[in-house]
Amino acid sequence: MTKANTPERNNEGFLENSSDWSPEIAAIIAAEDQIGLSEKHWEIIGFLREFYKEHEMSPPSNRLFVRSVKEALGEDKGNSIYLMQLFPGTPAKTACRIAGLPRPTNCL
Repeated sequence: MTKANTPERNNEGFLENSSDWSPEIAAIIAAEDQIGLSEKHWEIIGFLREFYKEHEMSPPSNRLFVRSVKEALGEDKGNSIYLMQLFPGTPAKTACRIAGLPRPTNCL
């Protein structure tokens, strides 16, 4: 699958319709950011998709994202350094885009 046949996305690369998401789409979006998805990435992506299902929103900020991961997966994974290594830049924004979720409301 190439970028040409990915579902419709907005100007920041977020899916217009989160139901268009699939693991294959996630891999394409991640590759655009030079991210090869490992088990560690998939654990965070799965966490985010569950968070979205439960709260009907993406974590609204990087701080809440880190805290939520910490509560669910422990201190080793719920820290900004770990998450930045997996999802460079703004981890919440990058991870949500790859997970097919809406843009976090308070992320720049």
